[in-house]
Amino acid sequence: MINKRLLVKNLLAHNDENSFYDKKRFISIGEREGKAKFLKHVCALANSNPNNNSFIVIGVEDADNEIVGVDFFDDSKIQNLVNAYLDNPPIISYENIPFPHLPEGKVVGLVTIRSNGKVCALRKNIWKYYGGSVFFREGSISLPKAFGVELKDINSEKVATIEQHARNNIELTLDAVINFINTRHPDLTSDYKVFKEQFVVCWAGNKKKVKNKTYYSRVDIELINEQVKLFYSALDEITIEYNEDTFSTVEYVQLGLGTQQKYYPLEEMTITFSENGKYTINSKLIFEPPQFDKKTLYHVYNTNNSLLKKLESNIPLTASEHVDVTHMPATYLICYFNGFEEAKEQMDRSREILKEYDRNVYLSLKESQRILRKVKYS
Repeated sequence: MINKRLLVKNLLAHNDENSFYDKKRFISIGEREGKAKFLKHVCALANSNPNNNSFIVIGVEDADNEIVGVDFFDDSKIQNLVNAYLDNPPIISYENIPFPHLPEGKVVGLVTIRSNGKVCALRKNIWKYYGGSVFFREGSISLPKAFGVELKDINSEKVATIEQHARNNIELTLDAVINFINTRHPDLTSDYKVFKEQFVVCWAGNKKKVKNKTYYSRVDIELINEQVKLFYSALDEITIEYNEDTFSTVEYVQLGLGTQQKYYPLEEMTITFSENGKYTINSKLIFEPPQFDKKTLYHVYNTNNSLLKKLESNIPLTASEHVDVTHMPATYLICYFNGFEEAKEQMDRSREILKEYDRNVYLSLKESQRILRKVKYS
């Protein structure tokens, strides 16, 4: 089992950027230019290393290799991005690697790229790169190549040596488990489970029971041996289940009109452990939007729009209207799921208004938009 933190340190300590390794201060795959550059580097690294892993380390200063970190990046759909834009796409994963010296919420991003053994190329135009372009690494630069395209294995031994130096030992594992339970989360309900005599999963969170079902919020989950970390905020509600082969969470969202609230399953995440020392992490959207009476929703939607206009115009609200505003983000979301397409625009429009109005309502809006994004991207 590879200790990913040691792997990052070994890459930074012993290697300049080269044909199997790149480092970035940050990536911006939410923007067209940033997405194009990221895909170019993935393509080049895959083609330059047909028989072994390549890596991109994110959150490192280019000049002196100082580890400064980046924000926790929750993107289980990164493989979908690569599949959409690349022919013969490599297998790719993005992991958030915690480092003790980094501020709270900062991690190092580690992108691992594994070629499928075939020439990888851009499938379609993006930014200034044309569909059909093939990239290779020359030193620390990803360059297009129009002729003499041939995959060569030149790095397998080097990468194998680096990965061997990053193997775990039992002392590091025990220290990490004790630190997770006693130091990092003394105020939360904590537990752990060993899988396949190799992997240790720790989790901690606020625990509560609703109708004989146990939910957790503010959950921190860590696959200790791999420094893989998952986090759910205080606004999230999840259930946890495990057996001898898998560790699973189901994320729930609380939706409804007014006081008529129910929990609806949103997304299932499963870590599957194999006897050969490998594991996979898969996420699956399982959300089925609740359906409500259209007449009721027309009334709710128009009420929300009226309240938003009053807030924009600084018109004082009644006590009952203040209560209605607290439900506005969730009810706009319900309306959108029931065919009111304009509700999404109204949510976007309300963002700055609710930010000034009340922090808790603003956080509720962010949560509703997060759910919307997750459903949309899936």
